[in-house]
Amino acid sequence: MRVAVYARISTADKEQDLATQLMPLREFITAQGWATYHEFSDKVSAADIVHRTSWRELLSDASKRRFDLILVWRMDRAFRSVLDAATTLERLKSWGVGLRSYTEPWLDTTSPFGEVLYYITVAYAQLERSIIRERVKAGMDRARKQGMQIGRPRVTVRRG
Repeated sequence: MRVAVYARISTADKEQDLATQLMPLREFITAQGWATYHEFSDKVSAADIVHRTSWRELLSDASKRRFDLILVWRMDRAFRSVLDAATTLERLKSWGVGLRSYTEPWLDTTSPFGEVLYYITVAYAQLERSIIRERVKAGMDRARKQGMQIGRPRVTVRRG
């Protein structure tokens, strides 16, 4: 089996290192007796699809059936939303390419059961992000009502 590896770290946390994802992925591929087609990696937010050049290159190679499986550290390294995950999975299926998560071994789209768990997991991840966003907003609203300033201090320009 030819496997494409994809790793991504966001730019928000400067302490991240791609090697944290890549080293265990390499070991896993070797243990399975598979061949690595290529390693793709991005250092950018998942939402910044314009600058995720390696992800776009990986999908281009997938469309040409240059490998059989994409292996990621976690599904959130690849997708920004449920819609993005579902759309991409359908494209991969039409190209005969599977998708598998190393740290979430139940997420293996090469089986019907794994595919269902894939959709459930990405939907739950989006729900969790929405809940966190609501909590943050509620906390900011409370802080405003208590007279606290939210956000960056205002800049005043002196005209002289």
